[in-house]
This record gives sequence, structure tokens and C-alpha cells, in this order.
Amino acid sequence: MRLFHCDQCGHLVFFESVHCVNCGATLAYLPDCAEVGAMRTLDVHTPSAPNMQPAAWQRVTAHSAPNAPHYRMCANRDQYQACNFAIPAHEPYSLCSACRQTLVVPDLSVMGNMLRWQKLESAKRRLYYTFARLGLHPDRPDWTPHYQFLADVPDQHVVTGHSNGLITINIAEADDDERVRRRVALHEPYRTLLGHLRHESGHFFWDKLVRDGGELDSFRQLFGDERQSYPDALQVYYANPPGYTEWSAQHVSAYASAHPWEDWAESWAHYLHMVDMLETAASYHTGLTMTGSAEAASVRIGDPFIQPPPSFEHMVAQWVPVTLLLNSLNRSLGQQDAYPFALSAGALQKLRYVHDIVRRPHDVDSHPATVLSPAGTGARLA
Repeated sequence: MRLFHCDQCGHLVFFESVHCVNCGATLAYLPDCAEVGAMRTLDVHTPSAPNMQPAAWQRVTAHSAPNAPHYRMCANRDQYQACNFAIPAHEPYSLCSACRQTLVVPDLSVMGNMLRWQKLESAKRRLYYTFARLGLHPDRPDWTPHYQFLADVPDQHVVTGHSNGLITINIAEADDDERVRRRVALHEPYRTLLGHLRHESGHFFWDKLVRDGGELDSFRQLFGDERQSYPDALQVYYANPPGYTEWSAQHVSAYASAHPWEDWAESWAHYLHMVDMLETAASYHTGLTMTGSAEAASVRIGDPFIQPPPSFEHMVAQWVPVTLLLNSLNRSLGQQDAYPFALSAGALQKLRYVHDIVRRPHDVDSHPATVLSPAGTGARLA
């Protein structure tokens, strides 16, 4: 995630910011230009649908520009403090393009659910941003997953997973103590809300980019044949969890070894970790150089979203020193490693495959539209 600056005073602001702490300007993320803008109110009233806010905002830098765009704030901002996106005035919606992706929210009258939902939406907006930066069309309903955030009820446990374009997240994952309990119980080194969303989105984009993109043969050569029984594979995995030496040579995680679908989803999520963190590193210090060892040459950290995009080899060369620095900083504070992974040659080969598929042009109109179904056959549940 890159850094932003307040249009009004130039002070540092962030993707989630709603006000500048220096000058007090109202801030909003503008998906149409991928910027956090300082906004000013306008004394205008435009025709709108019932219950829709008027288009009463404009970016402060645009006051003298002819035909400068007008915006509304997402309805989830004023009502729930759950969003900071703005909506171009010409769009006939009360919710922003990110919030419209959520089809089901938890019962917000239940104590604690409001905060859980806000955390989930915050992580989901970060995923939206990355998709936009990668050219994966998050503004198109047929090119983005949709979401339902559900709570357990008596005798019915909500399983986090993906099915036919719909991602389900158990809102208990938004509670830090519960998420840590599950991570420890499942012997996982890493478990976050954003990690969940990245992983489940991998299943969605497997359908789009691999299955519908004509890549099944190349996928099977590297990841294996996904037509093997998925339920049986998960049953075997949980009954006999593999040791480190059994999975580490070819996979990014133990869970990736369970089934080719999970191998892809774990690799996809890891690739999104890479591009997001490398953009953050580049944004904080353009031209930053790090050295991974006494013998290694210094590596200049650059933005992975520049055009033309960097080679995968260059991204990996940047990734190693960045993760070493990240873990060393955590240890300096007495914390566990934030990046508890070591990438083998086999895992890197799969990450390169994801990189190549993501970075190539996609004919979005040639792909079938996703049919949303919360319980379709072939559901990937974790």
C-alpha cells in the first residue's frame, strides 16, 4: 500500500484516513483515480435516487478545473463509520463499489458485530485496492468476488470459504483472540483477516484466470490435477498433517500441499503479500537499498506496480531483504516474526506462475460471468 498526502496541506495521510490530522481536511478514497483526496463541500443539489446523498463533494485541488468530478460519500461512512470511499456523482448508487460487493452483513444489533464488520470491510478495501493496481477490474461485478460475513448460530457453524464467486467469512475471525486460538490449533504460522480474503479470492481468480483463461494444462503440469477429490484430500490432510520436509520443497505453506486448488490459493495470497508489501517499502523510501548478506549486492527497492512491471526475479531480489528487515524490526520489539515463511525453489516457481498470469493482458469480455451461489457444487471451503 503506497502512502498518500493531503491535498490541502501536504501532510502524510493513509489509505484508511478520513480526516487529515494536521489540517482537519475531510478525506476520501477516490476509486476512479486511485487517490486519497482532500474534499470540500459544494452548495449543489443533483437529482438522485430516493435515500441517496446529493453529490456535494469535490476534491480541493479541482475547484478551478472545468468539469471537475463531483462525488457523494458512501452511505456506510456516515451511518456506520465503516467506509472512506467516495462515489462519482454520475453513478446511481448509495454504496461505493467496494461496499456493494458485500451481499450479507452480520446482525449489527448484536454487541461486537459492528466492530467485526468494520474490520472485515477495512481488509476487503485493501484487497480491492490491490486488484485495481493489478488491473483485475474490481469495479466490474463479473470480475470481482462478492462476500457474505456471517456469524455462527446454534447448531450451525459458518465455514470460511469460496463457492461460485461468493466468499464467506466467519466474523469470529475478526476477534484477535479467536483467530489466534484457531491459528494455534491448526498449527499455522500466519492467520489474518487480509490473508483470509487474499486466499479465498485466489479461488475466485482460479476460475477466471486458469479455468476460464485456457490455462488448465499449464496449471496441472505445475500444481497437479485439481480433478482429484477435494473433500477426500482435505480429510487426508487434517488426519495426517504433513511435516515440514514433506511440503516445504514445493509449497509456500503446509496447507498448500492439501490439494492443487489450495496450492494455487496459497500461492496467490502469497503473491499479493509480496506486491503489497513491496509497494509499501518503496513508498516509504523511494530508492531504499538493502543488503541481504555480507556477500550480496545491494538491492534497490522499487514499486512493483510501475510500468513496465518489474520481472519476477527482481521482485524476489527485493523481497528477501525487505522480509529480513521486517522480521528483525519485530524481534527488536520482542515480537514474533511478521513474515514466518521461507520460500523454496519449488514455491518460487509457483509464485512466478501466478505473477505471469496476473501480469498478462486479459480479455475480460470473453470470460463467462460468475454465477453467485452460496452452496454450489465444488465449493472450496478453506
